[in-house]
Amino acid sequence: MDRVAVDDQRAFPELVRRFQGRVTNLVSRVLNDRECADDLAQEVFVRVFVHRRNYRHGSKFSTWIFTIAANLAKNEIRRRVRRRNWFSLDALEETLKDRLIQLADSTEGRETTLEREQLQDAVGRAIATVPEKYRLALVLRDIEGLPYEEIAEVLGIPGGTVRSRINRARGMLKHKLQPLLAKAGDP
Repeated sequence: MDRVAVDDQRAFPELVRRFQGRVTNLVSRVLNDRECADDLAQEVFVRVFVHRRNYRHGSKFSTWIFTIAANLAKNEIRRRVRRRNWFSLDALEETLKDRLIQLADSTEGRETTLEREQLQDAVGRAIATVPEKYRLALVLRDIEGLPYEEIAEVLGIPGGTVRSRINRARGMLKHKLQPLLAKAGDP
């Protein structure tokens, strides 16, 4: 990012290459809409480029870019709520199916693949029901793997609040998935 800030022509495409997948996945999981996530990810990189001289040398770039992505995702959620257009579970299911194809081991039997697909669908639907402020913290921690301190910076909240939101989100998921978990435990 330091090279981008001083207008190194080769640095920005490299930065996009390195972070585009993670930014798109973050936004996609928060919005449950892959097409919108692609558009918002592009907007994230436009903002990174436009505001490249505002980047503080020495600060962690991933925190800065995830903050931009999280803010754009929150704005999109607010826009959708105003329009009363809730999240698209169909888009989420399509995204999860794409991920399943990537994750599936070619040596697995069809039955195991179907079970994994059903579990992925159930988890995706459960994540979609978690309120946005909890979902964003959960996705940043459990899917993106960010440390609590970085999540606090991205969301602009204290570390204790991050931990609390993640625990609440996990509790909500556990409650939503309890019937599936109980069923899986039955022989």
